[in-house]
Amino acid sequence: MSAPHIVPIRQETQSSPIPAPTSATEPSATEPSPAKVSGVLHVFAAFGYSLAGGRRLLGETAFRHELLMAIGLIAAFAYAGASLSDFLVLGVLMLALFAFEAINTAIEEIVDRVSPEWSQTGRHAKDLGSFAVMCMLAANALYALFVLFPLLWG
Repeated sequence: MSAPHIVPIRQETQSSPIPAPTSATEPSATEPSPAKVSGVLHVFAAFGYSLAGGRRLLGETAFRHELLMAIGLIAAFAYAGASLSDFLVLGVLMLALFAFEAINTAIEEIVDRVSPEWSQTGRHAKDLGSFAVMCMLAANALYALFVLFPLLWG
């Protein structure tokens, strides 16, 4: 049997609307994407992707400031003699803040990737992500005041 006749696809002469990667950490367009995994291996792969996201987030100054704030609040709660339930709520609020910061960073990276030129829509997307983080910062601060004020000055 002979092989089927393959007709080459005509390549477009226009450039792609998505710019080429610009940093050393970003994969090039010629690198193959990672192989898809399923079953139990998917759980391990997902955990690895999450760890990679955490490492990426450590590169953000805002996230490092939020980590320092978390350490400071944990120390303040310990000094004030906060209850276990106070620590648990603080932990949940801090994890939510970290998640919002990760989503905000993802929004910023996507906007910068697909729209390297300035646009009002890109600005709105980034501002909305920033607002979400600010709301979580306010929630953490209000909760810390709610717990610490009566314990230290009540």
